[in-house]
Amino acid sequence: MYLTGLEAEHFRNLAHIRLEPDPRYNLIVGQNAQGKTNLLEAIWLLTGCRSFRGARERDLIGFDQEVMRMQAAFRDSRRDQQITYALQRSSREKKITLNGVPLRGGSRLFQQFQCVVFTPDDTMLIKGLPDRRRSFLDLCCAQIRPKNMEVLRRFDNLTVQRNLVLRSIAAGKGTPLDLAIWDAQLAMVGAQLSFVRHQYVQRLAPVCARLYSIITGGREQLSVEYQSGMYREYEIPDQVDEPMRDYYLRKLTMSSTDDIRVGYTTIGAGRDDLLFKINGKPVRDFGSQGQKKSTALVLKLAQAEIFRTSQGQSPVILLDDVMGELDKSRQQLVYSIVQDMQVFISTCNESAVLDSDRGMRITIENGKIV
Repeated sequence: MYLTGLEAEHFRNLAHIRLEPDPRYNLIVGQNAQGKTNLLEAIWLLTGCRSFRGARERDLIGFDQEVMRMQAAFRDSRRDQQITYALQRSSREKKITLNGVPLRGGSRLFQQFQCVVFTPDDTMLIKGLPDRRRSFLDLCCAQIRPKNMEVLRRFDNLTVQRNLVLRSIAAGKGTPLDLAIWDAQLAMVGAQLSFVRHQYVQRLAPVCARLYSIITGGREQLSVEYQSGMYREYEIPDQVDEPMRDYYLRKLTMSSTDDIRVGYTTIGAGRDDLLFKINGKPVRDFGSQGQKKSTALVLKLAQAEIFRTSQGQSPVILLDDVMGELDKSRQQLVYSIVQDMQVFISTCNESAVLDSDRGMRITIENGKIV
């Protein structure tokens, strides 16, 4: 898929821009704080996901402005589609349409328009807390099968309800028997979520290993492992079955005393993690900054490749101020993966970016395309 047109008004510092991007290569050039990342963020928002910068929605509206509006057109493997997106400051009302049909939220956008974004902060996938890695894994799972997002939502909601009951029991307002109904539901959904994540990592690991080997010329080997908060690797079957759900339920029941004491669910899919190793050593603990950056890079490239092979079409690639920091071999690897995809690359220094003279060059100054 690829973006064919974008118009944005009062999105952060973007006063009013109109763009018909190249279907393959788009280089966004400008000094710091001119709006390069804002443009990429605007494109990302069209996926229906929250800002990749973690921003609150009201912060997306330009300073002293009441409404932010966007309009976009894109082409997928079947047809041309259109999106409108508006956000009002005073009412916090969000209005989204897809092909003229009003949407209640962004989930339908997520099923239609997909991007992969890589930013300098993505090294936190490697050295940050587990919740960031879980979020990345869940996004990947939902991209190739949107219904997986509903599994995650149900799991999160059930976990919240179970934790409320745990604290109620600790306060003397209930008994452990009150957990039974929540444990049974959480076991069913938790087993499904564990299975989905495990299945994705089974696809992710060999792709990451191959790409990392290319970067290092075979001198270093990267492994990616799914660390379940409930199961050991050999305990996860080829499909979700009754024994898998029963095991999850038994473990929840056994942990109930400890969970009541601390006031939250201590085991299960909410404690899942990813473990990255280079030549057998954990990257988070022993990897150099360069190794962590390379691991994050191949993670995102693998995400894009898996989406392409599973969906029969490519996501839009957003590279925010990272290409200039990569050496020649890493840049060439990126280009080899995204060569048939639409890519947007932002940079302050275009001379540091290979092949910066091809495709479309977009210069941004003070929130305007010049």
